[in-house]
Amino acid sequence: MGSGHYFWAILYFASLCSASLANNAKINFREKEKKVLDQILGAGKYDARIRPSGINGTDGPAVVRVNIFVRSISKIDDVTMEYSVQLTFREQWTDERLKFDDIQGRLKYLTLTEANRVWMPDLFFSNEKEGHFHNIIMPNVYIRIFPNGSVLYSIRISLTLACPMNLKLYPLDRQICSLRMASYGWTTNDLVFLWKEGDPVQVVKNLHLPRFTLEKFLTDYCNSKTNTGEYSCLKVDLLFKREFSYYLIQIYIPCCMLVIVSWVSFWLDQGAVPARVSLGVTTLLTMATQTSGINASLPPVSYTKAIDVWTGVCLTFVFGALLEFALVNYASRSGSNKANMHKENMKKKRRDLEQASLDAASDLLDTDSNATFAMKPLVRHPGDPLALEKRLQCEVHMQAPKRPNCCKTWLSKFPTRSKRIDVISRITFPLVFALFNLVYWSTYLFREEEDE
Repeated sequence: MGSGHYFWAILYFASLCSASLANNAKINFREKEKKVLDQILGAGKYDARIRPSGINGTDGPAVVRVNIFVRSISKIDDVTMEYSVQLTFREQWTDERLKFDDIQGRLKYLTLTEANRVWMPDLFFSNEKEGHFHNIIMPNVYIRIFPNGSVLYSIRISLTLACPMNLKLYPLDRQICSLRMASYGWTTNDLVFLWKEGDPVQVVKNLHLPRFTLEKFLTDYCNSKTNTGEYSCLKVDLLFKREFSYYLIQIYIPCCMLVIVSWVSFWLDQGAVPARVSLGVTTLLTMATQTSGINASLPPVSYTKAIDVWTGVCLTFVFGALLEFALVNYASRSGSNKANMHKENMKKKRRDLEQASLDAASDLLDTDSNATFAMKPLVRHPGDPLALEKRLQCEVHMQAPKRPNCCKTWLSKFPTRSKRIDVISRITFPLVFALFNLVYWSTYLFREEEDE
């Protein structure tokens, strides 16, 4: 009998244990979150207007650690000097009033979607122009409360932030755009922002920007002092490098081509006035349109940009080519007039020499009535044209031979002055433009390295 009672007792105890395990398996500990939330956030138990205590429950400032995740950067606008960014913003702090029992580790954290239920830091973005939250499909925000009283606040936001730019080296420039976060009302005696240790700023992989490349980013502090006190501030500096290939294809190469096309005028005949005028005017107007289009996409700054130097010099070369034709045309017309005058003078001198020679011959053969020849002196008078001509020939033969000048010898192949101007322009314009390119690129690339 004793052994039978012992068997039934063991069987009864086993059935009770199995029933208890079955009941525990059916318990949903998520349902207990309501009781815990009512316990820590109930009426009269928690006041969201009071800030948390300092570290280890002291009366020091509440410490809030911040980290951000940059999801995308949609645009960087040079005209308005701003950029748009979408990011996940996170804050974490400890509020000992929110401690709760985790039921032996079964409640890892409590989740809230209403930020007004707990105390929140009054952080704002000091260089913000526009911003909005994301509410599709549900508001992209959550608050997690951990058993030790730690609070994690996460939200997805899109911001348009101011980015003052220095465009002196445009489009060979680098720009630093900042993201500044500060406390609006709590001074450093009550609230301090710190970057989260480890990796405070994260950027999505394969971040694509149309005209820029994100080279690096730096985190720093930017506390500010005003008449009402000192306020905690955090900042992220994003260093962007402008992609030069776009501007090389769209601006620099077309401008070079326009300058080179304007040089075609030097190879056309000086008599082709309509062709040379139309070519010069067309290239000049095209270059002016290109310059105005470039300036329309940039803010009207008070200093000279690198692109202004390039377009200004290219416009000067095109305008110089048009002026060169005006000079050639003037030289051609004046040269023809001088040639006509020279021909008339030569004809007049030839007639004078012929008349003088006839007079001399008549004087030598002149006879009087007695048929006696009149003897004329053999010495010529100083004003005698024949004596002057002979003396000049002697002086020419007596002069020492000069060394030939290569440039003059080469230019002597081109008889007219207008043709010489065209030939000199064919060489001078490309050489000066090549020298300008050498100085331009060496100067601005060197300044870019210095800034870096």
